[in-house]
Amino acid sequence: MDKDNKELKSAERRNFLKLAGTGSFTAALVAGAAGTLWSSEATAQTANEESERESAAEHVMTVATAYVLGATRSYPIMQLDLKENIQNATNGKVYVKLAPGGQLGAGGALAQKVQTGTIQAAQHSLSNFAPFASVVDLINMPYLCGSNQRFTNLVHSDVWAAEVDPKIEAAGFKALFYVNIDPRVVAVRAGGAGPVLSPSDLSGVKFRVPGSAMLQQYYRMVGANPTPVAWGETPSAIKQGVADALDPAVGALHVFGFTDILSHVTFTQAVPDSQVYSCNLEWFNSMPADVQDGIMVASEITRHQNLAKVPSARNYAMAELRKAGVEFHSLSDDQLGEWQAAGGYQLPEWDSFKTELAGSMEVFAKLEEAAGTQGRYYVHDA
Repeated sequence: MDKDNKELKSAERRNFLKLAGTGSFTAALVAGAAGTLWSSEATAQTANEESERESAAEHVMTVATAYVLGATRSYPIMQLDLKENIQNATNGKVYVKLAPGGQLGAGGALAQKVQTGTIQAAQHSLSNFAPFASVVDLINMPYLCGSNQRFTNLVHSDVWAAEVDPKIEAAGFKALFYVNIDPRVVAVRAGGAGPVLSPSDLSGVKFRVPGSAMLQQYYRMVGANPTPVAWGETPSAIKQGVADALDPAVGALHVFGFTDILSHVTFTQAVPDSQVYSCNLEWFNSMPADVQDGIMVASEITRHQNLAKVPSARNYAMAELRKAGVEFHSLSDDQLGEWQAAGGYQLPEWDSFKTELAGSMEVFAKLEEAAGTQGRYYVHDA
């Protein structure tokens, strides 16, 4: 690192610590995301703006996520956009205090904090809603809504609003908006098997899976050897060959540091990597009507931004992984059909999940129809 770069980094660190030390942590994050920490003047301007916004606001809304602010470049979680949109759409009545990067936890821990009202809102996976509304877990049923468009059709459908949202609200949550990331992929470790193009290529492959019974069953059906590994232990498991492959979205592979330990990535479009911003329902309902409306308008605006961001985020993540030598494989309709034939939701092995999660085959049929019906939102598919 040359002398100028060292001085720049030193100034950025100094300004960040100065802001954070005076209690302006959100201002420090905003300045960092804007790339202005190197400038004391710009940093002070950001701090003043954030301080003025917080002082003028009538309500403070803490929004926690598992992702650092820069993650949206490859994983379109949109937390800075949501902050800005809520503040503007409520005419400054709400100030959003961000808690990114897992400061307050991740996944189920964040869902629990929202439910108890410890924080007002958070981002977590849709699967984290499953303990409160089991029907949500249907998103993990292979090929029901694996593609971006089918997922978006489903979660914004009338049947989802009728069957799912009331159960989520009964558990104390308000879903602000569902975040489209990209489908899960089949990612093979460096030094492992070659490209996986058909289910037969997974024969004997130790496939890292989360705790989802559905995902474990799916990877068994397509020929792999499902290997449950905790997420925090997955990078070392892949490096050491404890597991040969894993299935997050390509953006998640980049954000969580798998870039240098993979060889091949295949877009199988079986299951979405899906997120949601949830809000504590009691807190939301306690807000004046105009503030509630503003929060939902802001959520709608951010939803549009998220959908538009999906292809550019994917391309950035792919470009970074390609630099490390990772090869990508998109499948033809015939090849995708082979995967669906081997493990798709239409097979009788999934019937017990359908009735258990949806409540009846009739409700499942409605959800299936909704996934296949083009809704009001368009989103790009890999």
